[in-house]
Formats: sequence, C-alpha cells, structure tokens
Amino acid sequence: MAGRWKNDLNWSDVTPKSAWLNRRQIMAGAGALALGGIAGPALANLGAKPSRYSTVEEPNTLEHITTYNNFYEFGTGKDDPAQNAHRLTTDGWEVEVGGLVDKPGTWTMDDILKGTTLEERIYRLRCVEGWSMIIPWVGFELSDLLNRVGVQSGAKYVAFETALRPDEMTGVSSRVLDWPYVEGLRLDEAMNPLTILATGLYDEPIPNQNGAPIRLVVPWKYGFKSIKSIVRITLTDDEPPTSWNKTQPREYGFYSNVNPSVDHPRWSQATERRIGGGLRARRIPTLMFNGYGAEVAELYDGMDLAKHF
Repeated sequence: MAGRWKNDLNWSDVTPKSAWLNRRQIMAGAGALALGGIAGPALANLGAKPSRYSTVEEPNTLEHITTYNNFYEFGTGKDDPAQNAHRLTTDGWEVEVGGLVDKPGTWTMDDILKGTTLEERIYRLRCVEGWSMIIPWVGFELSDLLNRVGVQSGAKYVAFETALRPDEMTGVSSRVLDWPYVEGLRLDEAMNPLTILATGLYDEPIPNQNGAPIRLVVPWKYGFKSIKSIVRITLTDDEPPTSWNKTQPREYGFYSNVNPSVDHPRWSQATERRIGGGLRARRIPTLMFNGYGAEVAELYDGMDLAKHF
C-alpha cells in the first residue's frame, strides 16, 4: 500500500495470485463465522488486516475486476477505463473535507492514511445493470475519517464529488452525465461499519480504472453509489444531488439499495450474472441488500423501499 518499501513484502507479493487466493480460501473456510452470510477473518499475514465483514465467496480475478467496469469519465464501454484511465495523474492527490464539520480542510493521501489501520474487505458488488463480482478491497471505514474531522450535530448527509479533469478524463466529452460525478449518503449510512473508503485492491494500490487513489465502497447499494476518485467530501443538512438521479430520476433513486423485488423500469433485478461465468452462465438470485441485510436493514425500518428506491 501507499508508503510501503519495496522490501516490505507480503504473501501476495511473492506468490502468484491464484495460489495466494487458494490459500485464502482454505483458511477462510476453516475460520468462517456464520453471521448472516458474512464470514470471519479470511487470512492473517496480509498487509491489510482481515475483516469479519468479508464474504467467503471466491473473489473474481484481478483481470476481471480491472478490465470489466464502469467509469464513464474514461468511456462508456466496459473495457474503456482499462484502456484510458492511465492518463489520470494521482500523484499529490488531495481530498477537501468541509461543510458541517469541526475541522474543515484539504487532506493529502498521506494525511488520510496516517495512523489508519487498513483492512481487507472481500465484498459483493452488484451493478444496477444486472451483473456482479466479488472484490477484495483494502481500505478503512468512512466513519474513521468523519470522526477525525468532527461531524457537527446538524449534519444529516454526506456528499461526494469525483475529480473533473477533461484533459485526462476523455470520456467527459460525451456529456452522458452532468459532470463532475456526484453522490451522497445519509449520515447513518455513511457511519455504518460496512461503508469504507478503499485505497487498495488485492493488497496493492487501487488501479486508476477502479477509482484510484481513493473511492467509496457501499456494498449493499448498487455499484454506481460507490463513487470513484474522490476529491471532495461535504457534510450537509440537505439531501445532496446524485449524478444518475439527476439524469434519470425515474430510474435511479437516491438510496439505490440492492432490492430484487423492485425492478429497474427496463429490466428485472431479481437475478444477476456473476462475471467470470461466461455469458451463458446460469443467473443467480439477487439478495436483498446484496446479502448485507443483517447489518443494514434496520437503517430503513418503516420506509417504503419501493417508493424510496
């Protein structure tokens, strides 16, 4: 991860990914805890600490994760980010944190990571388009950063903004969205321990096409809620605008929780295609809240999730 010396090696540095993954699976199976589909520690001796919130499902390969994704700032094709995101300059990256906080300011990545304990979180990712992956992120809970800046009592939401660099992000010329990309969470969603800021993938720095150098990961929501390449985080008392909701409000709500009983206007959300199984692979049932209901369902007690989609 950031700041690691070249001779500070992990198992993943000296072992092929496939062998490393097999070892992880063996140890995960031995140490799994039955907790609403969430497993216990996957493995010790990694650069990042394992987490009890990780799933024991087999992660997708690094190739799957880095070559099949959506990052429209670099193009609308699934392989466009892998082809074009190398243009993004991440050296000297800064994140502005402001709004209803006690300590507003601009943070470098070194500032953000200083004193932070990184964890490995092997999470399900469910895209609103009907496909899914299992991804081994490395990061830390968003609540850690919010607690450091001091959330004021009037704050109810957290707004996020992606970098906008037309010279590097060639896809913004398409105007498929109103740039820059923006997203938001309710404060209690942001403070939930499942919500992380990811800076790594497979125990290595996160690739540009996956949201370098820092991105949000909210595993119980559709993937577009997990905003990439963040440059601004703002605490506010008003529900913030979100990019897809602004573009197509009938199709994309503010919450965008994974919900197999609420279809997209143009397709069913009852099942999903796991990437890596081939186009003819059997579709699998989609789980409510992407399988994280035990951890997040209470956030929505009393809400009509068909109305607040």
